[in-house]
Amino acid sequence: MSDHGEGPAIGIDLGTTNLCVAVWQNGRAEIIVNDQGKRTTPSYVAFTHTERLVGDAAKTQVARNPTNSVFDAKRLIGRRFSDPLVQSDINHFPFKVIEGPGDTPMIIVEYKGKERHFSAEEISSMVLRRMREIAEDYLGTIVKNAVVTVPAYFNDSQRKATRDAAGLAGLNVLRIINEPTAATIAYGLHRMDSSIGKKNVLIFDLGGGTTDVSLITIEKGVFEVKAVAGDTHLGGEDFDNRMVKHFVNIFKRQHKVDISKNSKALRRLKNACEKAKEVLSSAMETTIDVDSLCNGIDFISTITRAKFAELNMDLFRKCIHIVEKCLTDAKMDKSCVHDVVVTGGSSRIPKVQELLREFFNGKELCKCINPDEAVACGAAVQAAILTGMGNEKLQDIVLLDVTPLSLGIEVHGSDMSIVIPRNTAIPTKKKEIYTTMRDNQTSMLFSVYMGEGDRTCDNNLLGQFELSGIPLAPRGVTKAKLCFDIDTNRILNVSAKEMTTGVTSKITFTNYKGRLSSEENDRMVQDAEICKAEDDEDRKKFEAWLKFGGHVVNGIATVAGLYFMGAGKIKFK
Repeated sequence: MSDHGEGPAIGIDLGTTNLCVAVWQNGRAEIIVNDQGKRTTPSYVAFTHTERLVGDAAKTQVARNPTNSVFDAKRLIGRRFSDPLVQSDINHFPFKVIEGPGDTPMIIVEYKGKERHFSAEEISSMVLRRMREIAEDYLGTIVKNAVVTVPAYFNDSQRKATRDAAGLAGLNVLRIINEPTAATIAYGLHRMDSSIGKKNVLIFDLGGGTTDVSLITIEKGVFEVKAVAGDTHLGGEDFDNRMVKHFVNIFKRQHKVDISKNSKALRRLKNACEKAKEVLSSAMETTIDVDSLCNGIDFISTITRAKFAELNMDLFRKCIHIVEKCLTDAKMDKSCVHDVVVTGGSSRIPKVQELLREFFNGKELCKCINPDEAVACGAAVQAAILTGMGNEKLQDIVLLDVTPLSLGIEVHGSDMSIVIPRNTAIPTKKKEIYTTMRDNQTSMLFSVYMGEGDRTCDNNLLGQFELSGIPLAPRGVTKAKLCFDIDTNRILNVSAKEMTTGVTSKITFTNYKGRLSSEENDRMVQDAEICKAEDDEDRKKFEAWLKFGGHVVNGIATVAGLYFMGAGKIKFK
């Protein structure tokens, strides 16, 4: 139960391209609008010589300040710098990313005349803090507690990094939940009274940076996740990049000028492509028109819906393969799916919807929830349940989730031995027997990994622990029983017991434990407070300037009024 002094708990959809925040109020989940009156806020942070901008203000100026405008931090959060996907992304970013301590990606910008280094967690914390402030302004009270959503296929490191980011923003994360699960809650909430029997619902969530598919069974308020599948690096940004590459080639062919290394030109072209993509969801053709794109050359070109689909067809088909994988893991035939619910901004793309309908043999897609807001609404419902803010209707909701990725240990040097396969229902307990690899071995080291790679180097290391004091024996004789136990809060306990002596050892992994060291966390918290103080000071100066400017304008108006009214022959010396 949350402290009343910390205000109501909110739900935050931390998207790759946009954020959305909601709260349970007046018997329903309400979207909180930002200071621009908009229901979503861009996931952008910009740094200038005078200030730091977050959200709409940051995105508005990105074309003239591309190297210091940071976006898509979600694609870096919890990843290693050496990750091939990170290396691929760096080629598309106008800002610089370098290798930081522990193989973490560090973003370099120039802020107030100085070079600054920020982690993806710090950038994400800035937009999360902005969402918290938006909620506090709307609700008129302090907000500390939140449920934050992540892609279903986020690994443990990415989930922990997201929790770290929220902590830096001054938020207590009540729970991290999967985006498609949150969307399902929003979908199922108003159907709980009317639904008859069991319903199998497939949630297809195609956002700005990720694709998530979940198969969920709803029955009498129980939301049981049967399987999840996804790609944390497939979304609207990738479709935009394909279009940008297409027009870069056209510009080069027409004018013999290569703009692929011109960050300002690329950003302006990308802005035009983003708008064109939106238009093509309702029109068959649109025009790309950018004044003075490069070297004073105006660029005008057209693109049809069919051409856009052609440029991205392999990516669209990849989305359908993810749907197939989810159904296969759930051991369910597509004919058993009652509703196919689409959410996420990119799910509006006509070709994607067409491919989905074809896959489900012409079945009409369910578009009953707002694709931009459903995830935040579901998170707000979960926040209300966890804090007791909801009504009786919410107390009937039970959420049963699964493990998104396999869990296991390293054997034979670098092989992954799976103990808990992906899509295993939570809570769960699994046991396996392992033996010594060398003669007279007195201890066994267990390295716990999460992931789907056959080799541990392709997976995420969660931690290690040692079972020592085992009796001397030839290799393969001494046996240890390894037990993986995950509870309802996703806390993983791994224990090992030598079967003849009873010697035991164990380790606990929890989403509450961040990947940052205490020193790094303390530094980031201090930096965040400094940035906030600087922002507050800049705001005060601006408000004072406005106030002063108002007095000057009023004074001029008064003098001008007296003059035009003929109140005297005023002379200015």
